[in-house]
Formats: sequence, C-alpha cells, structure tokens
Amino acid sequence: MKRAQHDLGGVEPLASEAIERHEHALTHFDKNVDALMYLLSSRRIIRVDELRRAIESFTPEEYRRLSYYEKWLRAMHDLLVEKGMLSKDDLAQKIATLRARASAGAGRPA
Repeated sequence: MKRAQHDLGGVEPLASEAIERHEHALTHFDKNVDALMYLLSSRRIIRVDELRRAIESFTPEEYRRLSYYEKWLRAMHDLLVEKGMLSKDDLAQKIATLRARASAGAGRPA
C-alpha cells in the first residue's frame, strides 16, 4: 500500500526537510488563519475532520511546499468553495480589488 504524502511516521527526513522542533512565535498571518478557523468551526461551518481531509487531499508537491498555516488557509478555502459558500470568481474579484486599492495607496480594505 502506497503512503500518502502526510504519512511520515518512521520515515527518515532529508536534511532539507528536517522538522524544526523548537517553539517559535506565531506570525500575524498565523494568528489570523487560526482565528479564522476558530470562527468557522465555532459556527459549525467547517469541522476539524473536514480540515484534515482537505489538507490530506493536497498533491505531494503542495503538501511539501505549503507551511502549516498555509495548509490550513488553503484547506479552508477549498472547503468553503466545496460547500458553495465562496466562489472562486468572487474571491478572484475581491483580490483584484484589494490589489488595485493597495497599489493606488488607498489605505486599508473595507
């Protein structure tokens, strides 16, 4: 049986893939993603088991490339699209609006 990309038990990591085992401060991004997941789960929009399923469905390349909280954010996005609560077109339009606003120096997004 072939291992999935997230099943690393007993596998010796390459030097470039070594896991940092020391505590580190969460970034602003990390805290925002954690807060978003807290809100979505407290409203019963996304369950932790769904988040795990979404993360485990990433391609091996995506799984290795994304950081811990990037995996969470990508999984939340995928689940909200899957549930019909967010469309890829709406999200792309909002990102384009925010980028235009940022490049024009208009300040904080609404």
